[in-house]
Amino acid sequence: MGKLRLVARMDIKGPNLIKGVHLEGLRVVGDPQQFARRYYEAGIDEIIYMDAVASLYERNSLSDIVSYTAQNVFIPITVGGGIRSTDDAKSLLRAGADKVAVNTAATRNPQLISDIATTFGSQCMVLSIEAKKLADHKWEVYIENGRERTGLDVVEWAKLGVERGAGEILLTSVDQEGTRKGFDVELIRAVSTAVPIPVVASGGMGTLEHLKEAVTTGKADAVVMADVLHYNRISIREIRNYARSNDLAVRHDGWLETL
Repeated sequence: MGKLRLVARMDIKGPNLIKGVHLEGLRVVGDPQQFARRYYEAGIDEIIYMDAVASLYERNSLSDIVSYTAQNVFIPITVGGGIRSTDDAKSLLRAGADKVAVNTAATRNPQLISDIATTFGSQCMVLSIEAKKLADHKWEVYIENGRERTGLDVVEWAKLGVERGAGEILLTSVDQEGTRKGFDVELIRAVSTAVPIPVVASGGMGTLEHLKEAVTTGKADAVVMADVLHYNRISIREIRNYARSNDLAVRHDGWLETL
């Protein structure tokens, strides 16, 4: 494993940064541009933008936000929500995204994973998986912001995504998302040990210890944070220092130490 990536997740509805619990009950947090800039300046490694209502309108409306962010924030940006074709992916990549995350459309048409990977490269194709626990060692893939069942087994779907050309998996536990009660470490480990590509763990971070559990026990390659950052519960500097003190390899930038 390379360096652990610290990722800020920004769920977007219209012009606003929002946050919910279990991907529901969404509350407005503020202007996503201001938050993105702040996280970048504080040393976050990557940003994920998710269009929370894109599936309702069958389109992603984040191009303007992405374009502005890309002019001011010089770290990788992943964008998801409502991507249903290579043309959708192209417009977001042209706007400044580095990667696109696909969930709903991929479950309905797995060929889309291959098409995006072939057209833009596997490194651009992120398979977004929203997972809900069914029983011990078993999770189901959900779509539409964790509202609709697919009948797909999470681990098997992750493996198929790799076969189709996905270069990374964004794995969100719907059960844990927004709860601050910790990641579903068993879920992360089940997927990360089943696939050879990076697994980005999302959903549940509330303490610094949760970060360590996701990486050491879950074998996550990257950890996504939202609530703890949006509400200033833990600073990015604290997170990075904690990671270093626990022998978790994170990016080291000299300029960060002055912040």
